[in-house]
Amino acid sequence: MKWTRRDVIKGLGGIPILGAVWWAGASNSVSKNRERTAILEQLNIQPSLPSAVKTISGDPVRVGIIGFGIRGEQLCRALGFATKEWLEEMRLAAEEDPNHSRLKDFMNQDKLNIKLTAVCDVYDVRADRVINSFSTEDTKVIRFKTHQEMIRSGKVDAVIIATPDHWHAPMAIDALENGIHAYVEKPMTHTVEETYRLKEAAEKSKAVLMVGHQHRQTLSFQTAQDIVSKGVLGHVSLVQTNTNRNDDNGAWNYHIEDEANPQTIDWDQFLGSAPKIPFNKNHFFRWRKWWAYGSGLSGDLLTHDYDRLNCVLRMGIPSSVMASGGIYTHNDGRNVPDVLQVNMEFPDFSTGSSQKKGKEKGVTFVYSATLGNGFSRPTILMGHDGTMELGNRLTVWPDSRSTKYADQLESEKMKPSVPVYTYNPGASVPDAVSSATSQYFADKGLMWTYINGARVDSTFLHLREWLSSTRNGGKVSCGINEGFDEAISAHMAGLSYKLGRRIDWDPVEQRIVPIEGINFDEVLLSGI
Repeated sequence: MKWTRRDVIKGLGGIPILGAVWWAGASNSVSKNRERTAILEQLNIQPSLPSAVKTISGDPVRVGIIGFGIRGEQLCRALGFATKEWLEEMRLAAEEDPNHSRLKDFMNQDKLNIKLTAVCDVYDVRADRVINSFSTEDTKVIRFKTHQEMIRSGKVDAVIIATPDHWHAPMAIDALENGIHAYVEKPMTHTVEETYRLKEAAEKSKAVLMVGHQHRQTLSFQTAQDIVSKGVLGHVSLVQTNTNRNDDNGAWNYHIEDEANPQTIDWDQFLGSAPKIPFNKNHFFRWRKWWAYGSGLSGDLLTHDYDRLNCVLRMGIPSSVMASGGIYTHNDGRNVPDVLQVNMEFPDFSTGSSQKKGKEKGVTFVYSATLGNGFSRPTILMGHDGTMELGNRLTVWPDSRSTKYADQLESEKMKPSVPVYTYNPGASVPDAVSSATSQYFADKGLMWTYINGARVDSTFLHLREWLSSTRNGGKVSCGINEGFDEAISAHMAGLSYKLGRRIDWDPVEQRIVPIEGINFDEVLLSGI
């Protein structure tokens, strides 16, 4: 189905997939409607439609889950497998709040042609939860003690890797080298060296690798691509994006379960390549707070914002990165910062109409993060002719000094203080989220998108695209090339923070510019 300009204008009345799309000067007068139509024609923005995905035909894809923590459980729900405990919790929540639609959304989610056949988790309680919730008369979920056993078992066609960061690359490489499709959570790797090894493995393998940046399925980001590529904003010189979190979950102080002990957790297996320390429940459940297992703000949260802007602007790897910050709020033994400021420079990159002319060049990407305050700061793309605020919805304002819109600004057909274009496909859908952190992810387009007026889990769409590609071929939206850009950029930020200096990228040699006497991976893994 193809939307026409008339459909877009009719969207002013609220076509479900378009939601609220308008020009700020609209009114009921005939002359104003003509002006509105002329403006929309000039902007020529095409609100995005969901990508066509081929059916996962044939025998069900046999999927194994590696890591059934917070994200692993979310990924299983996106596949259509919810634990008994979650179903009951959502049922009660819906009884208390009629707008709470998580259970309804889950039940209405399309069914995928898959079987969940295996689980690998070092924590007995989590593994048992999978087996007890998802085993059926036809398919009993098998537990494997190690990922190597699962990958070589003949029981899985594909694996989902939702482990601490230091296990991402080893597991993904092992899967790809054995012809098993892999979906790996971000960041794709934990070190620079792993990034190159995973890229080589993915390029050699016939199996499909997908990196878990589900926002690539969010329609507002696809619409933003159209806006930028058509030069609506003019040359974009500055991008500002932020993390604002101020609760225990947002600070990675996850719940520590009473059942956890050396008898229920394979501690040595959890540690893997990390330094050998005695059993520590705090490290096990809250691993994101230490460089040995996680990647801090640079790898865990910057990667979200970098990739969602990279899918809009196609920036690639920055020429240089400067980062600073510290542990200023949560002095609880962590060694990753809870405040981080990152500047990424792209001096040879052009956006919008200037890209065609080859004139104005360069954009600075600024990421600012705090785990000590939840005040919402939006993502902003600042161009010569306009400014765009981007999340699950997007809004465009003309710039008062715009060259492109000078005539309309002078005649007051456009006003800098009033949006010239807004895209909000979920305008009529009530959203109920369970926490401030959930709201943070929702505002960034990381939880759901909207199709024909219905809220759809973005992770479901991302997994469906991956699983379809395993059967039907085709390029995935976030594969090894996108993952490589994300991982290298995040590692450059981590290195800059730790070394207190600028980190440069050599685009010819395709490597981080060496610093004499410095081993980058040793720095990334260190506890400084």
